[in-house]
Amino acid sequence: MTILLALAAIVAPGQAAAAPAPPPPPPAAHDALAGDWRVIPDDELLVMRLAGGRTVTIRLAAWAAPQHVAQIRRLAAAHWWDAASVYRVQENWVAQWGDASEQKPLPAGVATQVDPEFEVARVAPAALLARGDPHARTSGITADGWPVASDGAGHAWLPHCYAMVGVARDADPRSGSGAELFTPIGQSARRLDRNYTVVGRIIDGMANLSGLPRSDAPMGVYANPAQRAPIEWVRLASELPAAERPRFAYRAADNPRFAAAVRRRENPPPPTIGSGAIDICEMPLEVKRLDTR
Repeated sequence: MTILLALAAIVAPGQAAAAPAPPPPPPAAHDALAGDWRVIPDDELLVMRLAGGRTVTIRLAAWAAPQHVAQIRRLAAAHWWDAASVYRVQENWVAQWGDASEQKPLPAGVATQVDPEFEVARVAPAALLARGDPHARTSGITADGWPVASDGAGHAWLPHCYAMVGVARDADPRSGSGAELFTPIGQSARRLDRNYTVVGRIIDGMANLSGLPRSDAPMGVYANPAQRAPIEWVRLASELPAAERPRFAYRAADNPRFAAAVRRRENPPPPTIGSGAIDICEMPLEVKRLDTR
């Protein structure tokens, strides 16, 4: 055995010893560190299961729309969305889901009308963008990873960027109960800002909505019920068995690394040509999955 070990240690003629792997490069100024990632609580995650096992996970913004999010939590607890559908998919605009018939009664404890929550109470973003845009005088990202826009005069709101989740309603501003929800799937829908309540953002599975076939019918509502995408169920992650709960973390914005990421987005390195500014909807809001599924 000793002789075999000694022979194995001899490098064959003409065969160079493998060079040690180079150390990984140090993180760049705009890279997130381990401490920049914060776990999203289970009761902030709304999981929607579509037919075929596809899932869409929404992070709820209870701080921005407490009344509507409370309604959404009650609807999920009552399993109201089970057997509902995605019934509207309008090209370059929105996907919308809920009860296509608009006749299904709401469960006990869920109001048919809710005061609009078009603006938010918390207005101090941790990372500001360099300039405003046609829709807002200032905008930025809150410490806990939400985009926020402001008119600079004390009014702030969550913008209708791609993957944000809004509450559909009729002409009456109080007619949005939270039972009918939508998300922009093409251009940002910023002209809806301060006109529709925003309750969250899709953080996983967005392609399962944005990839649905578009409807050519008015407003993108499927003319044929067979075209609708069935919803199997919707649950808060906190109501799922512990082993089945998805786990996510968001990248916090209250640190110089996120500020550097904003500046890099506004002024990208060559050969990309930047303009020194971006729309709030152009700033990536990073989320990573923590479970192994």
